[in-house]
Amino acid sequence: MIVLSGGTGTPKLLQGLRKMIPDEEITVIVNTAEDIVVSGALVSPDVDTILYLFSGMLDVQKWWGIKDDTFHSNKALKKMGFFEKLMIGDADRATCILRSELMREGKSLTEATSQICRSLGIKARILPMCDEKVDTMISTPQGGMHFQDFWVGKKGVPEVMDVNIQGIEKAKPTREVMAVLNSEENVIIGPSNPITSIGPILALKGMREILTRKKVIAVSPVIGNSPVSGPAGKLMAACGFEVSSSGVARCYGDILDLMIIDERDTTVEADFEIKTVRFDTMMTSVEKSGVLAKRILSEFKS
Repeated sequence: MIVLSGGTGTPKLLQGLRKMIPDEEITVIVNTAEDIVVSGALVSPDVDTILYLFSGMLDVQKWWGIKDDTFHSNKALKKMGFFEKLMIGDADRATCILRSELMREGKSLTEATSQICRSLGIKARILPMCDEKVDTMISTPQGGMHFQDFWVGKKGVPEVMDVNIQGIEKAKPTREVMAVLNSEENVIIGPSNPITSIGPILALKGMREILTRKKVIAVSPVIGNSPVSGPAGKLMAACGFEVSSSGVARCYGDILDLMIIDERDTTVEADFEIKTVRFDTMMTSVEKSGVLAKRILSEFKS
């Protein structure tokens, strides 16, 4: 099973999917357009969330970072007058340091991720979407800024005028991503931000063409006219999409075979050009995540 992931929504679904199928049968293709260098180390937030989920280390209260992590290095830097763009825990920083060292030795992001997976005993395949450097940039009245500066630094407050993915025109799916796409038929797009989490994956050269030949089921991250979490609504509106599940479907376009929307969603089926199914998508517990995952898997068999 292939899952496209970014942010915090899809990891919650993956938590439930792991109850249904073995880790070794799961491949996660992960957004890397929010990666950023912090204090000399490459932080890959979406990749790291998946690494920590499958290794049992994830802080599932925050859905980022390592549970029970300490922040001595971050506090020490603050004491010396240096403020990091992201608050990185000490154990979390070790992952970022290892990744950076491996890449300085000449390994690709994919190779570095694979080595970290092995060191953490992870059986699932966790694949960065590409090895090229790409950056999600947010256009605001104050100027352009990296997604992390917008969301973490500015708390998502600035007005969003546009969203651009720098470097995407030169980026392509990795050999490993292409291999799994050529061998698997079923793809889940998790309930992540369609603009900045899933959008960069779909924008890779040839990705949409490949996915049109697959059975693709997407879970909407929007209920009614509000995203479940994060800045998806503001970003969707800036990119010309209605903030609704039907807006998400239009954002993804003809790659979709089925859209799963929440049972509380006010969007009517007539607004969609594809088949929709209503389930409870509010994954407030592992059990509820498992129920949703089971229902998604049943849709692939129908």
